[in-house]
Amino acid sequence: MSEASPTKTEESVFSVATLLKYMGNDDKALAIVSKIVRDACAPGMEPFTLARTALDEQRLGDAGKIFHSLRGSIGTLGAKRLVTASLKLEQAIAERQEEQIPDLFTALESEYRLVLQQADAWLTSNGTT
Repeated sequence: MSEASPTKTEESVFSVATLLKYMGNDDKALAIVSKIVRDACAPGMEPFTLARTALDEQRLGDAGKIFHSLRGSIGTLGAKRLVTASLKLEQAIAERQEEQIPDLFTALESEYRLVLQQADAWLTSNGTT
């Protein structure tokens, strides 16, 4: 399948097609979107390290804020599955459903790793790494 029309699964994990379209879908847009992708993914797994520490220390509000920020920055990359997973975890944290948090954390972490992998592949395939 061409880069212009990714499958539904690819779109739900990572897709900047809409962002590129709105920015003009030209070389300038590609350069800007590439920078957005690099900047959004630059922290790598650090947010999860910080959030895990916050959860271990029972600072649920701090962990929730970390996930909220992550959802906002990565959500711009068309990461619909990550947004859904983050919302579930944020809700469990807000409602102090501590028995659900570990599994939801793991699910979100897995989605984030997929986003990072697909973002890196996109950057590489577009020659912008």
